[in-house]
Amino acid sequence: MAVLNASEVFKVAITIETNGEALYRHAQTLTDDPKTRDIFAFLAGEEAKHKKTFEEMARGLKTYVPAEEYPGEYLAYLRAYAGNIVFPPDEMEEEIEDLCDAEDAVDFAMQREIESILYYIEIKSVAGARADEVDKIIAEERKHYLQLAEIKKTLD
Repeated sequence: MAVLNASEVFKVAITIETNGEALYRHAQTLTDDPKTRDIFAFLAGEEAKHKKTFEEMARGLKTYVPAEEYPGEYLAYLRAYAGNIVFPPDEMEEEIEDLCDAEDAVDFAMQREIESILYYIEIKSVAGARADEVDKIIAEERKHYLQLAEIKKTLD
């Protein structure tokens, strides 16, 4: 049975949150509406908090032995999934810079929130006793999605 290095799983979560914070900081520059700017600033701050939580979790966890059909299956799955949602820093910067306006930023951010939620659901089993903290982050990410949906309504 394969042993999964839990810190590797949480490094992906940390990268997701880092990218989310950068996205929301950039999105602030794409709108003149103070309320929308404030929401993007709030979301950036939330992503920074989530990053700190995952950093703490990564330090506190060592290994996890997942149920697998073959050795390394779960880690391969998580890596493949993460590869589709976590861009290398230069690629992420390009993606963010290509956003032309607040509507583009909101659409991009909504997709990222969904992908983050799905990843966090997957990593709950690795979190062990701290799975409840991952649940709280999932709930917050869902709220972020709803906030973005509300912004989107005002932009249409």
